[in-house]
Amino acid sequence: MIGIIVAVIIVLILLANSIRILQEYERGVVFRLGRYAGIKGPGLVLIIPFFDRLQRVSLRLVAYDVPPQDVITKDNVSVKVNAVVYFRIMDPAKSIIEVQDYFYATSQIAQTVLRSVCGEVELDELLSEREKINIKLQQIIDKETDPWGIKVTAVEIKHVDLPQEMIRAIARQAEAEREKRAKIIAAEGEYQAAQKVTEAAKILEQSPLTLQLRYLQTLVEISAENSSTVVFPLPMEIFKPFIDMYKKEKGK
Repeated sequence: MIGIIVAVIIVLILLANSIRILQEYERGVVFRLGRYAGIKGPGLVLIIPFFDRLQRVSLRLVAYDVPPQDVITKDNVSVKVNAVVYFRIMDPAKSIIEVQDYFYATSQIAQTVLRSVCGEVELDELLSEREKINIKLQQIIDKETDPWGIKVTAVEIKHVDLPQEMIRAIARQAEAEREKRAKIIAAEGEYQAAQKVTEAAKILEQSPLTLQLRYLQTLVEISAENSSTVVFPLPMEIFKPFIDMYKKEKGK
């Protein structure tokens, strides 16, 4: 009876050591007596106790936050740049066999490449052309990690920390640029207004009657807006017909 109980216990222990359950996003890299024996999963997986060793690998997307890196740009400006790297394991066997710690190795590659690429561009390009730099970072890191069975899907620069004196210089530059645009717009407005006034003067010069009507209209507008007395000079041409009539009557 004791022998049967011991045998049952041994069988249960062997079953417990031979059964593994892997999630949908997991794969198991199996080593038999130290040699690579294949990939198993997901679901219920059976291994040979004491001979097989199963190492779990997650296939889910990993977001690694690259810590701020000290970078000197091409135009000798010292900045701090941080980024986020998105990657996943495409070949579980390579991620275990080819590299000791794939996550640590990928993080070190990401930091090194971030410093190198950002150091090859000027500050203005680093601030204004992040999309192009992100693509370049993704291509380089993906090429470096491909032998480890890792696919880098995206790299995004999160923040560029500038020195305070550089922030003030950029603010002054932006203010000067806004003032320049404002002066250009004002000058263009004055130029267009001068053109319109010149065109109106030419039209009034060709029609003296129109000019006299404009005088009278201005007089009406001033009298309507102000209660004070306004002396408005009138040209002598208005009184010329009356003067001619007076001379004719006097000559008679």
